Amino acid sequence: MTVDELQKETPKPAKLGFVGWLRWFWRTLTSMKTALVLLFLFALASIPGSLVPQRSVEPDKVALIYQNDPALAEWYDRFYLFDVFTAPWFAAIYLLLFVSLIGCVLPRTGTYLKELRRKPPTAPKNLSRLPYHARAEGELDVEEAARRLRKLRFRVATGPGWVSAEKGYLRETGNLLFHVALLGLLVAVGMGSLFGYRGNVLVVEGDGFANTVAAYDRYMPGSRVSAESLEPFSFTLKDFQASYQLGGDKRGQELDYTAKLSVNDSPQSPARDYDLKVNEPLEIDGTQTYLIGHGYAPVFRVTDGKGQIAFDGPVPCLIESKPTLTSGCVVKVPDAQPEQLGFLLQFLPTSVQLTDGSHVSAFPGQLNPQAKIVGAFSGDLGVRSGKPQSVYQLAPDDVMKKLKPLAMGSKAPPPLAVGQSFDLPEKLGKIEFTGVKEWMTLQIAHDPGRMPALLASALATVALVMSLMIRRRRVFVRITDGAVDVGGLTRTEGSGTGFGEEFADIVKALSAGEKDVR
Repeated sequence: MTVDELQKETPKPAKLGFVGWLRWFWRTLTSMKTALVLLFLFALASIPGSLVPQRSVEPDKVALIYQNDPALAEWYDRFYLFDVFTAPWFAAIYLLLFVSLIGCVLPRTGTYLKELRRKPPTAPKNLSRLPYHARAEGELDVEEAARRLRKLRFRVATGPGWVSAEKGYLRETGNLLFHVALLGLLVAVGMGSLFGYRGNVLVVEGDGFANTVAAYDRYMPGSRVSAESLEPFSFTLKDFQASYQLGGDKRGQELDYTAKLSVNDSPQSPARDYDLKVNEPLEIDGTQTYLIGHGYAPVFRVTDGKGQIAFDGPVPCLIESKPTLTSGCVVKVPDAQPEQLGFLLQFLPTSVQLTDGSHVSAFPGQLNPQAKIVGAFSGDLGVRSGKPQSVYQLAPDDVMKKLKPLAMGSKAPPPLAVGQSFDLPEKLGKIEFTGVKEWMTLQIAHDPGRMPALLASALATVALVMSLMIRRRRVFVRITDGAVDVGGLTRTEGSGTGFGEEFADIVKALSAGEKDVR
């Protein structure tokens, strides 16, 4: 036979085709190995959410990154690192894991139900070959051995001269419940994404907040949430109190801070006082308000060149140094005449002068508050150009180049104490430091999946304990010519430790008299 004839007679492997590839993909996706890989990727994908500030939790830190390193912030935003848990790549892992778990759970459920209905197998003929073997003392028949094993909570099957018993079915129950709990946890997260909402807002002492979409600094609704879904509550920040460690190695460390609120649960309800603290949220009809941060909002009054008050109010400042709460402030005065004015300032809660003449803050509390003018500028700030600008940035780089510096570097005045002012050159006006207020940042969240997620997590913990602690084991008894042979083995790999003692107790129970059997 020639080579060509042999090649013609040799059957070619069949192609998978479209349906075949679909089956292969489904088997691969729903395998236990794939589920474990996806679970690992799910945990790995959550790490950036802990390392990089998230817009939903720390919007002030996100703004600070944009201010200090705009290029890095742009790359972070391009890969959704400021919004990890709403990123498309995170959602892809989430959905694949969800489908994979369903594919794992459904066939295992069917197999488990069949296993529950199956009787223990016939006892082997030679029990001495099993890992555990012993001979029970005394006379015993098949019915009595079966009865004693049932009292030990074994499932029993009998035959001519033998008894087969099995125990530990709850191990697979725990394994199955663990996967079901993971599915429940994913469903709960999905419920929160669809029917919940989150938002961030910064509130200064003396100001209020009403739970409407327009009042949020950042609002992230679920796809099934409308503006009418928001609970109609409101509150006013009456006072913010913070305490710090005064001495020792941890000097300046925050001990506690409290926001004193006046809350209206609805437009018709009377006001009530509430002390909002970290990990003690305000909850109204399933909506939680969390205190997540605070800082200073020094109050400035700016008089323009025509003697008119062009700006008067608190300015929330971004924290530049957490240990001392040194903060950077931006004041924009687009209504000043004859020219618009802008100020870059640094707020020092406890200002001290160093030997070189510079001023820094030595403590986060307000022991000697001062405001240092880093730069004062005049010119068009670009706020009326139609392009959005950050409130924490005086102007974009192209606009900053066109502004006229009025006081910078050596021309800047000494830090201003409360009540002091600085007259701008060329009679363009003055800026006065009139007081200090504090601000707080809040996260307001409504998550209908919060309680289901808690229950699913608790179920997963219990199920994991069951699958780890419970052993699947079998016991066989053969009665031949009055001799009672007992054999045992565990069906779970690596779980034989500890079964020796239990097997000895089983043999003792089979050997015991009627009064000793429990």
